[in-house]
Amino acid sequence: MNKSFKNLALFSLISSISLASQAAPVLLGIGSISGTADKSGLTGTLESGVNANVFGGLGSGLAYAGNNTFIALPDRGPNAQAYAGGAAVDNTTTYIPRFQTLNMQLTASNSGLPFTITPTLTNTTLLFSSTALNYAANGAPAQNDASHYFFSGRSDNFGAGNSTSANNARLDPEGVRISNDGKSVFISDEYGPYVYQFDRTTGERIKTFTLPSELAIANVAPTEAAEIGGNTAGRTTNKGMEGLAITPDGKTLVGIMQAPLLQDTNKVVRIVTVDIASGTTHEYAYQLTTGSGVSEIVAINDHEFLVDERDGKGLGDNSNAVAKQIFKIDLNGAQDITGLSGNLASKAVGKTLSLDFKDLLVNAGIAAQNIPAKIEGMTFGEDVVFNNQTLHTLWISNDNDFLSTITDSKHPQGFNNPSNFYVFGFSDADLQNYVAQKISVNVPEPSTAILFLLGLAGMSFVRRKH
Repeated sequence: MNKSFKNLALFSLISSISLASQAAPVLLGIGSISGTADKSGLTGTLESGVNANVFGGLGSGLAYAGNNTFIALPDRGPNAQAYAGGAAVDNTTTYIPRFQTLNMQLTASNSGLPFTITPTLTNTTLLFSSTALNYAANGAPAQNDASHYFFSGRSDNFGAGNSTSANNARLDPEGVRISNDGKSVFISDEYGPYVYQFDRTTGERIKTFTLPSELAIANVAPTEAAEIGGNTAGRTTNKGMEGLAITPDGKTLVGIMQAPLLQDTNKVVRIVTVDIASGTTHEYAYQLTTGSGVSEIVAINDHEFLVDERDGKGLGDNSNAVAKQIFKIDLNGAQDITGLSGNLASKAVGKTLSLDFKDLLVNAGIAAQNIPAKIEGMTFGEDVVFNNQTLHTLWISNDNDFLSTITDSKHPQGFNNPSNFYVFGFSDADLQNYVAQKISVNVPEPSTAILFLLGLAGMSFVRRKH
């Protein structure tokens, strides 16, 4: 953990303040995890020369799975490093999308922040389809075989048709949630956008949800510039369904777009609800105020949600963080905007500030330039008791873009850039009507000795252990 996080003596004062009179959330702890390799068992390198089992970027999505277990989601993979021919695909690679299983718990501390966090990677699960997918020439992962067609972060892995064809291999995961029975995960994506359901043990796609047609773009291209220039309607390239929530009863998924659709104006982004059983969808409007986009949404109950609205400033952008705020919204009584476009500001849901992430960290002694630019993952965890009061915990993660070290004008000597986890405590007064999701932890446990043959490459990986 870097020096900025260690220098938090100021928060020893918070420990002595009675939370009974607290009117805002409190920062409980900060943890980080780093490393060079995950537990996928993959060998070899990607087109850019990066190892296929590279570890990082895992804060794009975060979901609590019970018993100190969390699912952390990397996005489409490393693309910061240019390589020969890479410009044609925005330097994306055949990195296989995956989710990481972590163990994290809050341990009481006698100094600094009230709790310490020591994240541990326990498993890596690769995502695949059992039926064939559309790949570009030389775009298929080498690990494919007759029953495992792995998804890929490479931007040219698509076929004919609009951007939401479920046969496309390209996947840019951004939001993740656990089913109430604990057996599957739901993942939202930016490329389609898509919402898929995957088997949590094997990583196999088991269901595809059909999203409203107005989210799709008609002309798909392998570069951001070509896609944006070739479309007038649908999601903005690389700013698709960035966030995903699930209601506590496990019946409804709630996705949110990062940016306005090309046909919408006035900084309004769309919220899409999906009934898991029937597939029925509804759309609602959310208006940006302080941030340039939305990164996450999490359910408080079946109609109220927290939305992570942020700018792109901070560590990783060579600038000072400005806007990283969590707003509370209520979909009860909101107007369905399905089929509408243009200026939807008058139909936007109301919002109130619930947590100012940036200001709270600055008050804790962390410089604005050291606050990650991409605060993207968010989930509720287990309640904790602090100062004789039960607090609901909100865990927030950052996407470090697979860059474990940052070197820029503000950090000429280099700066440690791990995947961080920030935990905040909310009292009942701070977070009224909160309902925790009931997730079963009695999930069948696969043997760690089971090895899985990966096609002609003759490679294998250990199936994840719950």
